[in-house]
Amino acid sequence: MAESTIYTIEQVKSRISEAFPTAVKFVNKEKPRRLFMTAEKGSLLELCKLLRDQLGFEHCSLVCGVDRIDRFQCVYHISSIANKIVAEIVVDLPKENPEIDSVTPLWEGANWHERETYDMFGFIFVGHPKLERILLPEDVTFFPMRKDFKVGGI
Repeated sequence: MAESTIYTIEQVKSRISEAFPTAVKFVNKEKPRRLFMTAEKGSLLELCKLLRDQLGFEHCSLVCGVDRIDRFQCVYHISSIANKIVAEIVVDLPKENPEIDSVTPLWEGANWHERETYDMFGFIFVGHPKLERILLPEDVTFFPMRKDFKVGGI
């Protein structure tokens, strides 16, 4: 259960930096009440547990994929209503093995976002309770949001 303490962005950054001194990097973007960071794939689940359990981030509003040609990225928006902060976490995934831990066990609402990202990009969310296609038929063998997908060429 999350603490009832209200945290500033600086306090949240400090707690994350203490817990993940090398695995999480903050991106210097200036937007009110927004926190931007990159995280190593192996630290995502523990970072999300810290956000939820100790810093009051109770809602996952977005999980989506990005194809950067040389790598994939998985993007998360995690919100704290009490703190009035939205944290954006970007995780690089290799093209040859786009696997990452599921955050659905932490925030059930992430279920649909992860399934859609799986459906469109082919990302495997390890530990997801029901990772199957949500938009396309189960027998489809391609991922239409990947840059290597040829329109009309199935």
